[in-house]
Amino acid sequence: MSQFDYQMMQRCLELARRAAGQTAPNPLVGCTIVRDSQIVGEGFHPQAGQPHAEIFALQAAGEAARGGTAYINLEPCNHHGRTPPCTEALIAAGIARAIIGMIDPNPLVAGKGIERLRQAGVEVIVGVAEEDCRQLNEAFIHRMLHQRPFGILKYAMTLDGRIAAKTGDSAWVTGTASRHLVHQLRGTCDAVIVGGNTVRQDNPHLTAHGAAPHNPLRVVMSRSLDLPWEAHLWDVNIAATLILTEAGSRPQFQEFLRKKGVEVVELMPLSPTTAMQYFYERQLCSILWECGGILATKAITEGAVQKVMAFIAPKIIGGQSGFFPVGDLGLEKMGDALILEQVKIQQIEADTLIQGYLFNPAFRTL
Repeated sequence: MSQFDYQMMQRCLELARRAAGQTAPNPLVGCTIVRDSQIVGEGFHPQAGQPHAEIFALQAAGEAARGGTAYINLEPCNHHGRTPPCTEALIAAGIARAIIGMIDPNPLVAGKGIERLRQAGVEVIVGVAEEDCRQLNEAFIHRMLHQRPFGILKYAMTLDGRIAAKTGDSAWVTGTASRHLVHQLRGTCDAVIVGGNTVRQDNPHLTAHGAAPHNPLRVVMSRSLDLPWEAHLWDVNIAATLILTEAGSRPQFQEFLRKKGVEVVELMPLSPTTAMQYFYERQLCSILWECGGILATKAITEGAVQKVMAFIAPKIIGGQSGFFPVGDLGLEKMGDALILEQVKIQQIEADTLIQGYLFNPAFRTL
């Protein structure tokens, strides 16, 4: 791998990120066409059903693509889906070399695209900036490998482990920069989930607040539907809202929500497991859990969380009681504690972000 190859692959990733949160169930893909060390065309996949990144890049390059090199962060498809095979488009355009970040985990692709290109005489190199490519599409990879969306648990807490004061007040645990990063994170996810208590206590908007062009599907999980008649989440002109509940809960309130344009779905039983199965069938890839400790505990124990993002503020609120990010997991020894892997620590003004992947062999991501 040359430095130029690495730079071009980073450009592919930069292009791919432009569609973050908008391509499910498809991956994020960018493509750059280079000839004589100059970029002659580039593109990215904007959303499912639209042309793939390679097609946009080839259209931009035109005849300049002939004899050139195509950089793509994910193996091009070689099958007919909602769009024709990208391999055939690359071959027809006369591409001489293809530099690919990673093999597609989709069984319909999984090496077949690379094989087709090589059969046509195209030189193929695989694995340039592979870890970066896998990181970008970790949700897509997880969905393909486990037939479940990728779950991220995000919370903000004080140094002594509280996510709110004993009164329930949580405005604000962290600083402006951390909250802005969370808004950006929401913009990359397909859905964000809270429980009923978060709606009652915080009355959140759960949008990207303009930090990203995309707002996630806002989801409330509540068995009892003990929710307020007035809430920011009922305004679906800003972003769509989905209520997950159990059969027969507050039928009059359900009717009220539906008239407001809020979608209501009954699941039996209502749990993180059934919710994630529903999201998979709904073609979603990434789910952000921004819930309180009770629901977070259930999400962890049921394997609905693969990644944790903990924002820690340099504050101490104290007290004998309070709200904690995670409840009782039934673990009695420190040796039984859940372990985060591939841990990254980032300073965000006065706050600290610790993120990593939960060690759970049944739900490994990378």
